Amino acid sequence: MSLAYDSGGAAIQSHAFAYQRHPDQDAAAPARHPVVVVGAGPVGLSLAIDLAQRGQRVLLLDNDDRLSTGSRAICFAKRTLEIWDRLGVGDAMCAKGVEWNVGKVFFKDDLLYSFNLLPEPGHERPAFVNLQQYYAEAYLALRAAELPNIEIRWRNTVAACERQPEGVLLGIDTPDGRYNLMADYVAACDGSRSPLRALLGEESKGRVFRDRFLIADVRMAADFPAERWFWFDPPFHPNQSVLLHRQPDGVWRIDFQLGWDADPEAEKQPERIKPRVDAMMRAALGHEVPFELEWASVYTFACLRMESFVHGRVFFAGDSAHGVSPFGARGANSGVQDAENLAWKLDLVLRGAAPPALLNTYGAEREYAADENLLNSTRATDFITPKSAISRLFRDAALDLARAHPFARRIVNSGRLSVPATLHGSVLNTPDCDSFAGPMVPGAPASDAPLGDGSWLLRQLPGQHFSAILFGAGTKAAGLVHAGAQGIAPIQVLSLPADGAAAERYDAKPGTVYLLRPDQHVCARWRSPNAQDIAAALKRALAQS
Repeated sequence: MSLAYDSGGAAIQSHAFAYQRHPDQDAAAPARHPVVVVGAGPVGLSLAIDLAQRGQRVLLLDNDDRLSTGSRAICFAKRTLEIWDRLGVGDAMCAKGVEWNVGKVFFKDDLLYSFNLLPEPGHERPAFVNLQQYYAEAYLALRAAELPNIEIRWRNTVAACERQPEGVLLGIDTPDGRYNLMADYVAACDGSRSPLRALLGEESKGRVFRDRFLIADVRMAADFPAERWFWFDPPFHPNQSVLLHRQPDGVWRIDFQLGWDADPEAEKQPERIKPRVDAMMRAALGHEVPFELEWASVYTFACLRMESFVHGRVFFAGDSAHGVSPFGARGANSGVQDAENLAWKLDLVLRGAAPPALLNTYGAEREYAADENLLNSTRATDFITPKSAISRLFRDAALDLARAHPFARRIVNSGRLSVPATLHGSVLNTPDCDSFAGPMVPGAPASDAPLGDGSWLLRQLPGQHFSAILFGAGTKAAGLVHAGAQGIAPIQVLSLPADGAAAERYDAKPGTVYLLRPDQHVCARWRSPNAQDIAAALKRALAQS
Protein backbone atom coordinates (compact mmCIF):
# COMPACT_ATOMS: atom_id res chain seq x y z
CA MET A 1 0.00 0.00 0.00
CA SER A 2 1.45 3.35 -1.05
CA LEU A 3 -0.61 5.38 1.42
CA ALA A 4 1.76 7.12 3.84
CA TYR A 5 1.15 8.03 7.47
CA ASP A 6 2.20 11.61 6.77
CA SER A 7 0.02 12.09 3.70
CA GLY A 8 -2.13 15.20 3.85
CA GLY A 9 -5.89 14.95 4.23
CA ALA A 10 -6.58 15.70 0.56
CA ALA A 11 -4.15 12.99 -0.59
CA ILE A 12 -5.64 10.43 1.77
CA GLN A 13 -9.21 11.16 0.69
CA SER A 14 -8.30 10.92 -3.00
CA HIS A 15 -6.23 7.74 -2.66
CA ALA A 16 -7.83 4.85 -4.57
CA PHE A 17 -7.23 1.22 -3.61
CA ALA A 18 -6.85 -1.13 -6.54
CA TYR A 19 -9.54 -3.64 -7.37
CA GLN A 20 -7.98 -7.05 -7.97
CA ARG A 21 -9.64 -10.12 -9.36
CA HIS A 22 -9.37 -13.07 -6.98
CA PRO A 23 -9.30 -16.83 -7.73
CA ASP A 24 -12.49 -17.15 -5.65
CA GLN A 25 -14.27 -15.50 -8.57
CA ASP A 26 -13.37 -18.43 -10.85
CA ALA A 27 -13.91 -21.26 -8.37
CA ALA A 28 -16.32 -24.04 -9.37
CA ALA A 29 -17.92 -23.93 -5.91
CA PRO A 30 -18.10 -21.03 -3.45
CA ALA A 31 -14.85 -20.70 -1.52
CA ARG A 32 -15.26 -20.90 2.26
CA HIS A 33 -13.89 -18.32 4.71
CA PRO A 34 -14.03 -18.47 8.51
CA VAL A 35 -14.90 -14.78 8.96
CA VAL A 36 -16.11 -12.23 6.43
CA VAL A 37 -16.27 -8.63 7.63
CA VAL A 38 -18.36 -6.28 5.47
CA GLY A 39 -17.34 -2.61 5.54
CA ALA A 40 -13.84 -1.13 5.80
CA GLY A 41 -14.67 1.78 8.08
CA PRO A 42 -13.25 2.22 11.59
CA VAL A 43 -15.44 -0.56 13.00
CA GLY A 44 -14.83 -3.16 10.30
CA LEU A 45 -11.10 -2.47 10.16
CA SER A 46 -10.80 -2.63 13.96
CA LEU A 47 -12.64 -5.96 14.04
CA ALA A 48 -10.55 -7.42 11.23
CA ILE A 49 -7.27 -6.37 12.89
CA ASP A 50 -8.37 -7.69 16.28
CA LEU A 51 -9.29 -11.09 14.84
CA ALA A 52 -6.11 -11.26 12.76
CA GLN A 53 -3.93 -10.48 15.78
CA ARG A 54 -5.60 -13.44 17.48
CA GLY A 55 -4.54 -15.65 14.58
CA GLN A 56 -7.79 -15.78 12.63
CA ARG A 57 -7.96 -15.47 8.86
CA VAL A 58 -10.24 -12.58 7.87
CA LEU A 59 -11.74 -11.49 4.57
CA LEU A 60 -12.76 -7.81 4.56
CA LEU A 61 -15.09 -6.64 1.79
CA ASP A 62 -15.83 -3.02 0.90
CA ASN A 63 -18.08 -1.71 -1.84
CA ASP A 64 -15.85 1.34 -2.44
CA ASP A 65 -12.18 1.86 -3.23
CA ARG A 66 -11.54 4.92 -1.04
CA LEU A 67 -11.50 5.98 2.57
CA SER A 68 -14.22 8.26 3.88
CA THR A 69 -14.48 11.80 2.56
CA GLY A 70 -14.90 14.69 4.97
CA SER A 71 -14.05 14.50 8.63
CA ARG A 72 -17.25 12.66 9.71
CA ALA A 73 -16.51 11.05 13.09
CA ILE A 74 -13.76 13.08 14.75
CA CYS A 75 -13.93 12.60 18.55
CA PHE A 76 -12.29 9.36 19.63
CA ALA A 77 -12.58 8.59 23.33
CA LYS A 78 -10.03 7.32 25.81
CA ARG A 79 -11.38 3.77 25.76
CA THR A 80 -11.28 3.65 21.96
CA LEU A 81 -7.67 4.85 22.02
CA GLU A 82 -6.82 2.10 24.52
CA ILE A 83 -8.37 -0.48 22.20
CA TRP A 84 -6.38 0.95 19.30
CA ASP A 85 -3.23 0.76 21.41
CA ARG A 86 -3.78 -2.98 21.58
CA LEU A 87 -4.34 -3.06 17.80
CA GLY A 88 -1.06 -1.24 17.13
CA VAL A 89 -2.40 2.13 15.93
CA GLY A 90 -2.98 4.15 19.12
CA ASP A 91 0.36 5.95 18.99
CA ALA A 92 -0.19 7.09 15.40
CA MET A 93 -3.73 8.29 16.18
CA CYS A 94 -2.57 10.32 19.18
CA ALA A 95 0.49 11.73 17.41
CA LYS A 96 -1.64 13.10 14.59
CA GLY A 97 -4.76 13.96 16.58
CA VAL A 98 -5.58 16.93 18.78
CA GLU A 99 -5.81 15.86 22.41
CA TRP A 100 -8.36 17.50 24.69
CA ASN A 101 -9.93 17.07 28.11
CA VAL A 102 -11.71 20.42 28.69
CA GLY A 103 -15.11 21.55 27.49
CA LYS A 104 -16.82 24.92 27.86
CA VAL A 105 -20.52 25.75 27.78
CA PHE A 106 -21.79 29.21 26.76
CA PHE A 107 -25.26 30.73 26.99
CA LYS A 108 -25.81 33.79 24.83
CA ASP A 109 -22.74 36.01 25.49
CA ASP A 110 -21.60 34.31 28.68
CA LEU A 111 -19.30 31.46 29.57
CA LEU A 112 -21.41 29.44 32.03
CA TYR A 113 -18.81 26.93 33.15
CA SER A 114 -16.06 24.59 32.02
CA PHE A 115 -15.54 20.91 32.78
CA ASN A 116 -12.61 18.51 32.67
CA LEU A 117 -13.38 15.01 31.44
CA LEU A 118 -10.11 13.65 32.86
CA PRO A 119 -9.57 15.61 36.06
CA GLU A 120 -7.12 13.23 37.73
CA PRO A 121 -3.50 12.65 36.62
CA GLY A 122 -2.02 9.24 35.91
CA HIS A 123 -3.63 8.24 32.61
CA GLU A 124 -1.65 7.49 29.47
CA ARG A 125 -4.39 8.62 27.11
CA PRO A 126 -6.44 11.85 27.17
CA ALA A 127 -10.21 11.94 27.49
CA PHE A 128 -10.49 12.49 23.71
CA VAL A 129 -8.45 12.89 20.56
CA ASN A 130 -9.93 14.80 17.63
CA LEU A 131 -8.92 13.21 14.35
CA GLN A 132 -10.66 13.22 10.99
CA GLN A 133 -12.19 9.84 10.22
CA TYR A 134 -10.18 9.49 7.03
CA TYR A 135 -6.97 9.63 9.06
CA ALA A 136 -8.27 7.03 11.50
CA GLU A 137 -9.23 4.76 8.61
CA ALA A 138 -5.85 5.31 6.94
CA TYR A 139 -3.90 4.21 10.02
CA LEU A 140 -6.16 1.20 10.45
CA ALA A 141 -5.84 0.27 6.76
CA LEU A 142 -2.06 0.48 6.98
CA ARG A 143 -2.07 -1.74 10.05
CA ALA A 144 -4.35 -4.24 8.32
CA ALA A 145 -1.95 -4.36 5.37
CA GLU A 146 0.83 -5.42 7.76
CA LEU A 147 -1.09 -8.53 8.85
CA PRO A 148 -0.81 -11.43 6.36
CA ASN A 149 -4.04 -13.09 7.50
CA ILE A 150 -6.21 -10.09 6.51
CA GLU A 151 -7.31 -9.83 2.90
CA ILE A 152 -9.15 -6.68 1.81
CA ARG A 153 -11.14 -6.78 -1.41
CA TRP A 154 -12.13 -3.34 -2.65
CA ARG A 155 -15.14 -2.77 -4.92
CA ASN A 156 -16.67 -6.02 -3.69
CA THR A 157 -20.33 -5.32 -2.89
CA VAL A 158 -22.44 -7.80 -0.95
CA ALA A 159 -25.58 -8.10 -3.05
CA ALA A 160 -27.10 -11.32 -1.67
CA CYS A 161 -27.05 -13.00 1.73
CA GLU A 162 -28.54 -16.40 2.53
CA ARG A 163 -28.29 -17.78 6.05
CA GLN A 164 -27.76 -21.51 6.19
CA PRO A 165 -27.38 -23.90 9.16
CA GLU A 166 -23.61 -24.25 8.72
CA GLY A 167 -22.70 -20.88 7.28
CA VAL A 168 -23.72 -17.84 5.26
CA LEU A 169 -23.80 -17.77 1.46
CA LEU A 170 -22.89 -14.35 0.08
CA GLY A 171 -23.33 -13.04 -3.45
CA ILE A 172 -20.63 -10.48 -4.28
CA ASP A 173 -20.87 -7.97 -7.12
CA THR A 174 -17.60 -6.74 -8.64
CA PRO A 175 -16.51 -4.88 -11.80
CA ASP A 176 -16.08 -8.38 -13.31
CA GLY A 177 -19.53 -9.60 -12.34
CA ARG A 178 -20.94 -11.60 -9.46
CA TYR A 179 -19.39 -14.50 -7.55
CA ASN A 180 -20.42 -16.43 -4.44
CA LEU A 181 -18.58 -17.38 -1.29
CA MET A 182 -19.40 -19.12 1.98
CA ALA A 183 -18.57 -17.77 5.42
CA ASP A 184 -18.66 -19.49 8.78
CA TYR A 185 -19.53 -16.07 10.25
CA VAL A 186 -20.32 -12.63 8.84
CA ALA A 187 -19.87 -9.30 10.61
CA ALA A 188 -21.93 -6.48 9.11
CA CYS A 189 -20.04 -3.24 9.71
CA ASP A 190 -21.49 -1.57 6.63
CA GLY A 191 -22.85 1.65 8.10
CA SER A 192 -26.14 3.33 8.89
CA ARG A 193 -27.71 2.42 5.54
CA SER A 194 -26.46 -1.19 5.93
CA PRO A 195 -27.22 -3.15 2.74
CA LEU A 196 -26.78 -6.37 4.72
CA ARG A 197 -29.48 -5.30 7.15
CA ALA A 198 -31.83 -4.74 4.21
CA LEU A 199 -30.87 -8.07 2.63
CA LEU A 200 -31.94 -9.86 5.80
CA GLY A 201 -35.20 -7.92 5.89
CA GLU A 202 -34.29 -6.21 9.15
CA GLU A 203 -34.52 -2.55 10.09
CA SER A 204 -33.46 -0.08 12.75
CA LYS A 205 -36.26 1.52 14.72
CA GLY A 206 -36.38 4.48 17.05
CA ARG A 207 -36.85 8.21 16.95
CA VAL A 208 -36.02 10.80 14.28
CA PHE A 209 -35.78 14.39 15.54
CA ARG A 210 -37.29 17.19 13.47
CA ASP A 211 -34.23 19.40 13.26
CA ARG A 212 -31.30 19.89 10.94
CA PHE A 213 -27.66 20.65 11.64
CA LEU A 214 -24.91 21.90 9.37
CA ILE A 215 -21.40 20.46 9.73
CA ALA A 216 -18.76 22.75 8.28
CA ASP A 217 -15.07 21.86 8.23
CA VAL A 218 -13.10 25.06 7.71
CA ARG A 219 -9.35 25.54 7.50
CA MET A 220 -8.26 28.72 9.24
CA ALA A 221 -5.61 30.19 11.56
CA ALA A 222 -7.89 30.81 14.55
CA ASP A 223 -6.56 31.31 18.06
CA PHE A 224 -8.88 28.91 19.89
CA PRO A 225 -7.59 26.36 22.42
CA ALA A 226 -7.92 22.60 21.95
CA GLU A 227 -11.22 22.46 23.82
CA ARG A 228 -14.86 21.61 23.10
CA TRP A 229 -16.94 24.83 22.97
CA PHE A 230 -20.72 24.66 22.90
CA TRP A 231 -23.03 27.70 22.65
CA PHE A 232 -26.74 27.81 23.48
CA ASP A 233 -28.54 30.69 21.75
CA PRO A 234 -25.43 32.75 20.89
CA PRO A 235 -25.94 36.27 19.51
CA PHE A 236 -24.17 35.29 16.30
CA HIS A 237 -26.66 32.43 15.71
CA PRO A 238 -29.75 33.35 17.76
CA ASN A 239 -32.25 30.77 19.01
CA GLN A 240 -30.01 27.93 17.89
CA SER A 241 -26.88 26.12 19.10
CA VAL A 242 -23.30 25.93 17.84
CA LEU A 243 -20.45 23.50 18.54
CA LEU A 244 -16.75 24.10 17.84
CA HIS A 245 -13.93 21.52 17.75
CA ARG A 246 -10.32 21.78 16.67
CA GLN A 247 -8.92 19.14 14.30
CA PRO A 248 -5.44 18.50 12.88
CA ASP A 249 -4.08 20.48 9.93
CA GLY A 250 -5.61 23.76 11.07
CA VAL A 251 -9.12 22.47 10.37
CA TRP A 252 -12.06 23.37 12.63
CA ARG A 253 -15.34 21.51 12.90
CA ILE A 254 -18.33 23.81 13.39
CA ASP A 255 -21.86 22.48 13.88
CA PHE A 256 -24.68 24.99 13.35
CA GLN A 257 -28.24 24.12 14.35
CA LEU A 258 -30.49 25.15 11.45
CA GLY A 259 -34.05 24.17 12.34
CA TRP A 260 -36.33 21.71 10.59
CA ASP A 261 -37.38 24.07 7.78
CA ALA A 262 -33.83 24.64 6.50
CA ASP A 263 -33.09 23.57 2.93
CA PRO A 264 -30.27 20.99 3.22
CA GLU A 265 -28.80 21.58 -0.23
CA ALA A 266 -28.89 25.35 0.03
CA GLU A 267 -27.30 25.38 3.49
CA LYS A 268 -24.26 23.42 2.25
CA GLN A 269 -23.35 26.14 -0.24
CA PRO A 270 -20.32 28.33 0.59
CA GLU A 271 -22.33 31.53 0.21
CA ARG A 272 -24.59 30.37 3.08
CA ILE A 273 -21.76 29.09 5.28
CA LYS A 274 -19.42 32.09 5.05
CA PRO A 275 -21.72 34.62 6.78
CA ARG A 276 -22.32 32.17 9.63
CA VAL A 277 -18.61 31.59 10.20
CA ASP A 278 -17.78 35.29 9.85
CA ALA A 279 -20.40 36.20 12.47
CA MET A 280 -19.03 33.58 14.83
CA MET A 281 -15.46 34.85 14.44
CA ARG A 282 -16.50 38.46 15.04
CA ALA A 283 -18.30 37.45 18.23
CA ALA A 284 -15.56 35.16 19.53
CA LEU A 285 -12.42 37.00 18.40
CA GLY A 286 -13.61 40.49 17.55
CA HIS A 287 -12.71 40.20 13.88
CA GLU A 288 -13.24 37.97 10.87
CA VAL A 289 -10.69 35.28 9.99
CA PRO A 290 -9.95 34.16 6.43
CA PHE A 291 -10.91 30.53 5.98
CA GLU A 292 -11.26 27.82 3.37
CA LEU A 293 -14.27 25.53 3.36
CA GLU A 294 -13.09 21.92 3.20
CA TRP A 295 -16.31 19.95 3.59
CA ALA A 296 -19.93 20.48 4.54
CA SER A 297 -22.89 18.28 5.26
CA VAL A 298 -26.41 18.70 6.64
CA TYR A 299 -27.80 15.97 8.86
CA THR A 300 -30.87 15.11 10.89
CA PHE A 301 -30.68 13.59 14.37
CA ALA A 302 -31.90 10.03 14.74
CA CYS A 303 -31.66 7.59 17.66
CA LEU A 304 -32.23 4.09 16.27
CA ARG A 305 -31.22 0.50 16.74
CA MET A 306 -31.93 -2.98 15.47
CA GLU A 307 -34.01 -5.11 17.80
CA SER A 308 -31.29 -7.78 17.77
CA PHE A 309 -27.63 -7.51 16.75
CA VAL A 310 -27.27 -11.29 16.26
CA HIS A 311 -29.02 -13.09 13.40
CA GLY A 312 -27.77 -16.64 13.32
CA ARG A 313 -24.22 -16.42 12.03
CA VAL A 314 -24.53 -12.75 11.04
CA PHE A 315 -23.54 -10.07 13.55
CA PHE A 316 -24.23 -6.35 13.24
CA ALA A 317 -21.82 -3.79 14.68
CA GLY A 318 -21.42 -0.03 14.65
CA ASP A 319 -23.84 2.16 12.71
CA SER A 320 -25.39 -0.84 10.98
CA ALA A 321 -26.71 -1.93 14.39
CA HIS A 322 -27.39 1.39 16.11
CA GLY A 323 -27.37 5.11 15.37
CA VAL A 324 -27.19 8.11 17.67
CA SER A 325 -27.01 11.86 17.27
CA PRO A 326 -23.44 13.18 16.84
CA PHE A 327 -23.40 15.24 20.05
CA GLY A 328 -21.65 13.09 22.63
CA ALA A 329 -19.30 11.26 20.23
CA ARG A 330 -21.09 7.97 20.84
CA GLY A 331 -21.32 6.56 17.32
CA ALA A 332 -17.84 5.50 16.23
CA ASN A 333 -16.65 4.95 19.79
CA SER A 334 -19.43 2.52 20.63
CA GLY A 335 -18.88 0.83 17.26
CA VAL A 336 -15.20 0.15 18.00
CA GLN A 337 -16.27 -1.24 21.38
CA ASP A 338 -18.76 -3.50 19.54
CA ALA A 339 -15.84 -4.81 17.49
CA GLU A 340 -13.74 -5.44 20.59
CA ASN A 341 -16.58 -7.35 22.24
CA LEU A 342 -17.18 -9.54 19.20
CA ALA A 343 -13.56 -10.29 18.29
CA TRP A 344 -12.49 -12.34 21.30
CA LYS A 345 -15.75 -14.28 21.35
CA LEU A 346 -15.56 -15.19 17.66
CA ASP A 347 -11.92 -16.17 18.08
CA LEU A 348 -12.62 -18.58 20.95
CA VAL A 349 -15.64 -20.14 19.24
CA LEU A 350 -13.71 -20.63 16.01
CA ARG A 351 -10.95 -22.34 17.98
CA GLY A 352 -13.42 -24.61 19.72
CA ALA A 353 -12.39 -23.13 23.07
CA ALA A 354 -15.89 -21.81 23.85
CA PRO A 355 -19.42 -22.90 22.91
CA PRO A 356 -21.46 -20.99 20.30
CA ALA A 357 -23.60 -19.69 23.19
CA LEU A 358 -20.78 -17.23 23.90
CA LEU A 359 -21.62 -15.44 20.65
CA ASN A 360 -25.17 -14.75 21.83
CA THR A 361 -23.73 -12.68 24.68
CA TYR A 362 -22.36 -10.26 22.07
CA GLY A 363 -25.94 -9.29 21.31
CA ALA A 364 -27.05 -9.05 24.93
CA GLU A 365 -24.05 -6.98 26.02
CA ARG A 366 -23.84 -4.59 23.10
CA GLU A 367 -27.60 -4.09 22.91
CA TYR A 368 -27.43 -3.04 26.56
CA ALA A 369 -24.59 -0.63 25.72
CA ALA A 370 -26.54 0.71 22.73
CA ASP A 371 -29.59 1.38 24.90
CA GLU A 372 -27.42 3.35 27.31
CA ASN A 373 -26.03 5.41 24.43
CA LEU A 374 -29.47 5.95 22.92
CA LEU A 375 -30.85 7.15 26.24
CA ASN A 376 -28.03 9.65 26.69
CA SER A 377 -28.22 10.79 23.09
CA THR A 378 -32.00 11.26 23.23
CA ARG A 379 -31.80 13.30 26.42
CA ALA A 380 -29.06 15.50 24.96
CA THR A 381 -31.03 16.08 21.77
CA ASP A 382 -34.18 16.96 23.68
CA PHE A 383 -32.23 19.52 25.73
CA ILE A 384 -30.37 21.01 22.77
CA THR A 385 -33.46 21.20 20.55
CA PRO A 386 -36.52 21.88 22.75
CA LYS A 387 -39.70 21.28 20.80
CA SER A 388 -42.13 23.42 22.80
CA ALA A 389 -42.24 26.77 24.54
CA ILE A 390 -42.41 25.03 27.93
CA SER A 391 -39.36 22.88 27.11
CA ARG A 392 -37.37 25.92 26.01
CA LEU A 393 -38.40 27.81 29.15
CA PHE A 394 -37.18 24.95 31.33
CA ARG A 395 -33.93 24.68 29.39
CA ASP A 396 -33.16 28.39 29.53
CA ALA A 397 -33.96 28.50 33.24
CA ALA A 398 -31.49 25.68 33.84
CA LEU A 399 -28.86 27.54 31.80
CA ASP A 400 -29.43 30.74 33.79
CA LEU A 401 -29.05 28.88 37.07
CA ALA A 402 -25.86 27.20 35.85
CA ARG A 403 -24.07 30.57 35.79
CA ALA A 404 -23.65 30.49 39.56
CA HIS A 405 -24.99 27.19 40.85
CA PRO A 406 -23.05 23.93 40.26
CA PHE A 407 -26.14 21.77 40.91
CA ALA A 408 -27.81 23.22 37.80
CA ARG A 409 -24.84 22.24 35.65
CA ARG A 410 -25.83 18.61 36.08
CA ILE A 411 -29.09 19.46 34.32
CA VAL A 412 -27.43 21.22 31.37
CA ASN A 413 -26.90 18.75 28.53
CA SER A 414 -24.81 19.76 25.54
CA GLY A 415 -24.18 16.09 24.79
CA ARG A 416 -23.06 13.71 27.53
CA LEU A 417 -19.65 12.69 26.24
CA SER A 418 -18.96 9.07 25.38
CA VAL A 419 -17.85 6.70 28.10
CA PRO A 420 -17.65 2.90 27.75
CA ALA A 421 -20.55 0.90 29.08
CA THR A 422 -20.21 -1.07 32.28
CA LEU A 423 -21.91 -4.33 31.42
CA HIS A 424 -24.03 -4.67 34.54
CA GLY A 425 -25.99 -7.89 34.67
CA SER A 426 -24.02 -9.74 31.97
CA VAL A 427 -24.31 -13.49 32.33
CA LEU A 428 -20.52 -13.64 31.92
CA ASN A 429 -19.96 -11.74 35.19
CA THR A 430 -19.34 -13.49 38.49
CA PRO A 431 -21.19 -11.52 41.20
CA ASP A 432 -19.10 -10.17 44.05
CA CYS A 433 -18.86 -12.27 47.18
CA ASP A 434 -16.57 -9.75 48.90
CA SER A 435 -16.94 -6.06 49.67
CA PHE A 436 -15.32 -3.58 47.26
CA ALA A 437 -15.50 0.16 46.71
CA GLY A 438 -15.09 2.06 43.44
CA PRO A 439 -16.18 1.60 39.84
CA MET A 440 -14.19 -1.56 38.91
CA VAL A 441 -17.24 -3.79 39.32
CA PRO A 442 -17.76 -6.96 37.28
CA GLY A 443 -18.63 -5.80 33.77
CA ALA A 444 -16.54 -2.60 33.93
CA PRO A 445 -13.76 -1.89 31.43
CA ALA A 446 -10.42 -2.00 33.21
CA SER A 447 -9.05 1.38 34.25
CA ASP A 448 -5.53 2.23 33.24
CA ALA A 449 -2.92 3.25 35.82
CA PRO A 450 0.79 4.10 35.87
CA LEU A 451 3.08 1.36 37.15
CA GLY A 452 6.23 1.95 39.15
CA ASP A 453 8.57 1.05 36.28
CA GLY A 454 7.21 3.82 34.02
CA SER A 455 4.88 1.51 32.08
CA TRP A 456 1.08 1.45 32.03
CA LEU A 457 -1.28 -1.19 33.32
CA LEU A 458 -3.27 -1.72 30.13
CA ARG A 459 -0.07 -2.05 28.09
CA GLN A 460 0.68 -5.12 30.23
CA LEU A 461 -2.67 -6.66 29.28
CA PRO A 462 -2.50 -7.17 25.49
CA GLY A 463 -5.85 -8.94 25.47
CA GLN A 464 -4.95 -12.18 23.72
CA HIS A 465 -6.11 -14.22 26.73
CA PHE A 466 -7.85 -13.83 30.04
CA SER A 467 -5.77 -11.94 32.61
CA ALA A 468 -5.49 -12.10 36.37
CA ILE A 469 -4.17 -9.11 38.28
CA LEU A 470 -2.72 -10.11 41.65
CA PHE A 471 -2.15 -7.35 44.19
CA GLY A 472 0.53 -7.89 46.84
CA ALA A 473 0.64 -11.64 46.19
CA GLY A 474 3.58 -13.90 45.43
CA THR A 475 4.34 -16.98 43.34
CA LYS A 476 2.03 -19.17 45.43
CA ALA A 477 -0.98 -17.05 44.44
CA ALA A 478 0.09 -17.10 40.79
CA GLY A 479 0.27 -20.89 40.94
CA LEU A 480 -3.21 -20.98 42.39
CA VAL A 481 -4.54 -18.93 39.47
CA HIS A 482 -2.85 -21.16 36.90
CA ALA A 483 -4.20 -24.24 38.67
CA GLY A 484 -7.73 -22.84 38.51
CA ALA A 485 -7.38 -22.02 34.81
CA GLN A 486 -5.83 -25.33 33.82
CA GLY A 487 -7.82 -27.10 31.16
CA ILE A 488 -10.24 -24.18 30.79
CA ALA A 489 -8.43 -21.24 29.18
CA PRO A 490 -4.92 -19.77 28.88
CA ILE A 491 -4.40 -17.00 31.42
CA GLN A 492 -1.87 -14.23 31.85
CA VAL A 493 -0.89 -13.32 35.40
CA LEU A 494 0.24 -9.82 36.33
CA SER A 495 1.51 -9.22 39.85
CA LEU A 496 1.31 -5.69 41.25
CA PRO A 497 2.01 -4.15 44.65
CA ALA A 498 -0.92 -3.57 46.96
CA ASP A 499 -0.24 0.17 46.99
CA GLY A 500 0.08 2.83 44.32
CA ALA A 501 -2.30 4.16 41.68
CA ALA A 502 -3.43 0.78 40.36
CA ALA A 503 -4.22 -0.56 43.82
CA GLU A 504 -6.13 2.61 44.65
CA ARG A 505 -8.23 2.50 41.47
CA TYR A 506 -9.04 -1.17 42.01
CA ASP A 507 -9.61 -0.85 45.78
CA ALA A 508 -6.98 -3.55 46.25
CA LYS A 509 -5.61 -5.02 49.44
CA PRO A 510 -2.90 -7.68 49.81
CA GLY A 511 -4.26 -10.83 48.20
CA THR A 512 -6.89 -9.12 46.00
CA VAL A 513 -7.33 -10.76 42.59
CA TYR A 514 -9.12 -9.35 39.55
CA LEU A 515 -10.03 -11.58 36.61
CA LEU A 516 -10.26 -9.77 33.25
CA ARG A 517 -11.73 -10.98 29.97
CA PRO A 518 -9.69 -10.74 26.76
CA ASP A 519 -11.46 -7.42 26.02
CA GLN A 520 -10.15 -6.05 29.35
CA HIS A 521 -13.54 -6.01 31.06
CA VAL A 522 -13.62 -7.18 34.67
CA CYS A 523 -15.50 -10.47 34.99
CA ALA A 524 -14.72 -11.37 38.61
CA ARG A 525 -12.82 -10.14 41.68
CA TRP A 526 -12.03 -11.53 45.10
CA ARG A 527 -10.16 -10.64 48.25
CA SER A 528 -8.64 -14.12 48.52
CA PRO A 529 -9.87 -16.68 45.96
CA ASN A 530 -9.11 -20.36 45.66
CA ALA A 531 -8.53 -22.37 42.48
CA GLN A 532 -12.18 -23.44 42.37
CA ASP A 533 -13.27 -19.77 42.37
CA ILE A 534 -10.99 -19.05 39.41
CA ALA A 535 -12.21 -22.10 37.50
CA ALA A 536 -15.88 -21.33 38.06
CA ALA A 537 -15.49 -17.68 37.00
CA LEU A 538 -13.59 -18.64 33.83
CA LYS A 539 -16.24 -21.17 32.85
CA ARG A 540 -18.94 -18.59 33.44
CA ALA A 541 -17.07 -15.98 31.35
CA LEU A 542 -16.81 -18.53 28.53
CA ALA A 543 -20.55 -19.34 28.68
CA GLN A 544 -19.65 -22.88 29.73
CA SER A 545 -21.89 -22.80 32.79
